[in-house]
Amino acid sequence: MIGSLLFRAPRERFSAWLRRDSRRLWLAPAALSVLFCAVLANLGVLAPGLVLLILAYAFGATLAAVRGPLDGPPHWTAAAAIVWLWLPVEFSLTRYWTPAPAQGAVNTAMYGTGVTLALTLLLAYRGLGGTKYRLPASGRDLLYPLAGFLLVAPVLAALGLWLRFIDPFHIPEGLAAGGLAALFLRILAFVAFPEEVLFRSLIQNMLMQKLGASNRTLLLAAVVFGAAHLNNGPGPLPNWRYMLLATIAGFAYGKVFQKSSSVLSSALLHAAVNTVRHTFF
Repeated sequence: MIGSLLFRAPRERFSAWLRRDSRRLWLAPAALSVLFCAVLANLGVLAPGLVLLILAYAFGATLAAVRGPLDGPPHWTAAAAIVWLWLPVEFSLTRYWTPAPAQGAVNTAMYGTGVTLALTLLLAYRGLGGTKYRLPASGRDLLYPLAGFLLVAPVLAALGLWLRFIDPFHIPEGLAAGGLAALFLRILAFVAFPEEVLFRSLIQNMLMQKLGASNRTLLLAAVVFGAAHLNNGPGPLPNWRYMLLATIAGFAYGKVFQKSSSVLSSALLHAAVNTVRHTFF
């Protein structure tokens, strides 16, 4: 469903269907909760605590998003829904009920649930503008991430080496174009695109609608993105080195998002940066 919302016609049909009867909105958290529990059962980690967490996660966000006016400027309830969906993923709350080997898969499933629910609640139902959740409209949407990469990648590499956050540049043995392309597509689908929807289409977009589309607001959004990496490795926590690098990268992603017509543009830049880092550093 996430992919179909990139297209105007199915998105408008889905939005109209939801708005004809707001009670239909509650089908989204119910269906996603069932799907999430099916994933847990398949992983062999279905536990009462996790079931209660996902029910509170899905239905709590819906309760926040269903309140407030449709269309128009972002309402505080939309921001509340975003925070409700983001923080449990950010702090990996599922780990308290999940064995270590399954924690990554469970948290990824929760992230996918959150992004799907956010798009249903805020894009399809609430009509949040400025998300740029659409396919690229022109060649410029592909040139912006390329230009962004050429500008920001050397800065991130030099600073990462100086901070000893990354290893020196190297070419891995057996490197092949097919493998590199496959890695790029995996990162784009499972990391870059979901994060860009959250941090650019939702968080940055709402900040700019409230505070104005200035570089200062863009920096604020980038700092939020950077702070989200404080609890990530490698390195001791809080990981200030990662936050600094992610803030710089977030500013570049945010600028590409601002200039382009599609969130896929910043997602392409995000995926390119991560692919180069994981392959050559």
